[in-house]
Amino acid sequence: MGNCLTKKSKDPNQQPLEPARHPTGVDAVRSSRSRAISTSAAVQQKTSFHPSKSSKSNPGKGEKYGASASASATRQHRSSRHVSSQSRRDNGKKNKKHGPPTTPRDWPVSKVKKVGWVPARNIHSFCYSVLRAATRKFSKENIIGEGGFGRVYIGYINPDSMKAAKPDTGKAIAIKVLGRRGIQSDEEWQNELRFLNKSNHPNVVKLMGYCSEGHHRIVVYEYMCNGSLDAHLLRGLNWNRRIKIAIGVARAIAYLHSCTRPVIHRDLKSSNILLDADFNPKLSDFGLARHGPLEDQSHVSTRILGTRGYFAPEYFTTGHLTVKADVYSFGVVLLEIFSACVAIRRCTDGTKSDLAIWAKPHLSNHMELHNIIDKKIARNINIEEAHKFASIIGQCLRSDPRDRPTMGEVLASLEQFQQDMVLSNLNTLAPFKYHRRCTHTLKS
Repeated sequence: MGNCLTKKSKDPNQQPLEPARHPTGVDAVRSSRSRAISTSAAVQQKTSFHPSKSSKSNPGKGEKYGASASASATRQHRSSRHVSSQSRRDNGKKNKKHGPPTTPRDWPVSKVKKVGWVPARNIHSFCYSVLRAATRKFSKENIIGEGGFGRVYIGYINPDSMKAAKPDTGKAIAIKVLGRRGIQSDEEWQNELRFLNKSNHPNVVKLMGYCSEGHHRIVVYEYMCNGSLDAHLLRGLNWNRRIKIAIGVARAIAYLHSCTRPVIHRDLKSSNILLDADFNPKLSDFGLARHGPLEDQSHVSTRILGTRGYFAPEYFTTGHLTVKADVYSFGVVLLEIFSACVAIRRCTDGTKSDLAIWAKPHLSNHMELHNIIDKKIARNINIEEAHKFASIIGQCLRSDPRDRPTMGEVLASLEQFQQDMVLSNLNTLAPFKYHRRCTHTLKS
């Protein structure tokens, strides 16, 4: 009896029992059932009176329960995979049914990579059907401009709903439709939107929206009722209005060059200068625009693109582009304003030559300056004003880009020139007014 109550001596070779562990990993996370079973197994193992029995029986049960839990988790994982794949198939069917997202920000990655650029949120995206209705199905009667890029139409929309409207009730807009397609034309279309969306200046044309539906590439501007500068130079503009236009364009270019990363227009010409109802100029057509060189760069190497007659010599020969290329092109525009001649003139022998090359000798010779001045304004401009204006043109057309002034300096010169014109006109009118006053006093 006493022997029965004596404690058994411990076997020194016997290994200590390890406490039961809960299942971990995917099985424990995804199966609540396995957690409950493993917990009950641990409790049962803990409360067992005979440790030897527990060590023999519980491991088998744990293995059994672990296997069943693992199988259950596997079944749940397979079913979840089936549900997710089914949901993807359903979403695919919905996308096919309703078509691809029309908002650029909702485009899939594949489309973004294909297009290469996503329009900003604040640019309005027009439906092709709206622009088609606004232009009366792109009628020939609505064409207001045409060139290598395509055609420009006048259309009418409701400014509140941005839907097509009738001419008597809607707001006029200019709709530029890209005629040709290709990598270069798509890049020009993207450039147009990118730079115009960032520009905010009264002398830069305002971007109203775009359309990229299907194969269509369209840019929508504000409508400029007086058309382009080149057409008015042929018909005739008074001298004061020409100076006003020159200053407005200079302000636009100086603004572009003063950006954090300077913008080079690269296609500055009289046909890209549009006029509103008050003949305020606005620069347009940013398809060839490029960012200028950084502070540690002297130039940007690029393809030679633009219009003959406006190329800066260093850009045409080397492809090296700087902001001074715009200064040269602006000098050609000033020469057009001064002479009312086109940038490419036809010589008497039938050949064509650049207006700038022909005019340079006359600009520096005061005796021959009358050969350049437009006959329509010759009577309204005195010889001193003509010499000052010719000097500004000559500075812009210098062959070495380092010798050309910046657009800020050109703008300051033109504004000073305008002030001198105003003072000169006041001094000219003052004796006439004084003479009339004296005559009226003597008569009375």
